[in-house]
Amino acid sequence: MRNSYIGAVAAIKPWLIVLIVVLVLIIAAIIALYFLGKKAQKKQAEQQAFMEANKQTVSMLIIDKKRMKIKESGLPQSVIDQTPKLMRGTKLPIVKVKVGPQIMNLISDEKIFDSIPLKKEVKATVSGIYITGVKGLHGKVEVEPPKKKGFFKRALEAAQEKAGAKPLK
Repeated sequence: MRNSYIGAVAAIKPWLIVLIVVLVLIIAAIIALYFLGKKAQKKQAEQQAFMEANKQTVSMLIIDKKRMKIKESGLPQSVIDQTPKLMRGTKLPIVKVKVGPQIMNLISDEKIFDSIPLKKEVKATVSGIYITGVKGLHGKVEVEPPKKKGFFKRALEAAQEKAGAKPLK
């Protein structure tokens, strides 16, 4: 009985064993990513609801806006300490504003960063240190013209359009 078992295992080719192990690892990784994604989605929904509950409209003068690393941004040290280590190297949209007599740095939402006018007074929707919306106080808020797209960005959009997928923004 024992010899037949050894013969059956020896009959399986080594490349087939490697292929089976790799497939099992890939399936395990996909399952893990699925559950991590669902968990992150719930967490994001809770954070969004919290931000909606705590938002307020503030009149402010926009002094400057830049994309910079969180360590160089001038945000409070407690905010820097709370950010994950992987996030500390990424560049964030930072806006320097004057609210009343106080000058402070705030983090802008990526979607509205380009529409924030420089050297103008605006009414902004703020939740903590996060700017979620901007409306012009005096006149219209001028949107900067979109930048020219590079060769690879245009090629990617053309390929997505041919495939029937919506282009990324």
